[in-house]
Amino acid sequence: MNRAFSRKKDKTWMHTPEALSKHFIPYNAKFLGSTEVEQPKGTEVVRDAVRKLKFARHIKKSEGQKIPKVELQISIYGVKILEPKTKEVQHNCQLHRISFCADDKTDKRIFTFICKDSESNKHLCYVFDSEKCAEEITLTIGQAFDLAYRKFLESGGKDVETRKQIAGLQKRIQDLETENMELKNKVQDLENQLRITQVSAPPAGSMTPKSPSTDIFDMIPFSPISHQSSMPTRNGTQPPPVPSRSTEIKRDLFGAEPFDPFNCGAADFPPDIQSKLDEMQGFKMGLTLEGTVFCLDPLDSRC
Repeated sequence: MNRAFSRKKDKTWMHTPEALSKHFIPYNAKFLGSTEVEQPKGTEVVRDAVRKLKFARHIKKSEGQKIPKVELQISIYGVKILEPKTKEVQHNCQLHRISFCADDKTDKRIFTFICKDSESNKHLCYVFDSEKCAEEITLTIGQAFDLAYRKFLESGGKDVETRKQIAGLQKRIQDLETENMELKNKVQDLENQLRITQVSAPPAGSMTPKSPSTDIFDMIPFSPISHQSSMPTRNGTQPPPVPSRSTEIKRDLFGAEPFDPFNCGAADFPPDIQSKLDEMQGFKMGLTLEGTVFCLDPLDSRC
């Protein structure tokens, strides 16, 4: 896994594994808000988000609004943002969805992290103002991420049934691809036979009747040229026209759309398998911990 701890890599963890595994570490902070960002990582990304939210908070402060206080509960299961009095969960950020975490090395109050929203799949940057413990909170999130990743590897190694299901899905995709290719070849053979039949058809005016040739399924090949004019009428009425084949959607021999494994949506997998795949993808991206400078002008320092 590409875990980058930047300047924090020489730091020792601040809590025991049991404290984050069996319980949680609480912190009090002020929540400046969250905003959408384009990238899951990057110092410039979070710096712009911090300045944007600080500016919005200054405007609200001038209007008499106070910065809301929140409680952070950090564990191996994620970072929960709660209302301090009612303990109502406002946001629940799973660790495998957190890709970047940074604190201000000049202002010990400010820290932020980027988390991918589970519903919209957008990257959101959360910004907080703590009581001079931003670096400690950042390290705690990093330690929780490390423990959660280790637990994921252990549970993934023992979860044989899940791995069997994933292997079965991969085998099914390969089988469908092979079946799809065989059907395409059959369709191509039928089209070749159709062209040969049209070329070998008797010239117009021939008196020798000839029964129509059949294909490998003992059926008369389909001809794109309408035979409506040569078909006999019944009771003086013309038979209904043959509907034209649609060229918008390509279909196989049995009228079904060809299988494309790259267009499979998340709903094609069972929820438990998809959850494991999401975790695997999140942990693979890794968590970057960084110390940077957010306060670049007097306006920021007065936040």
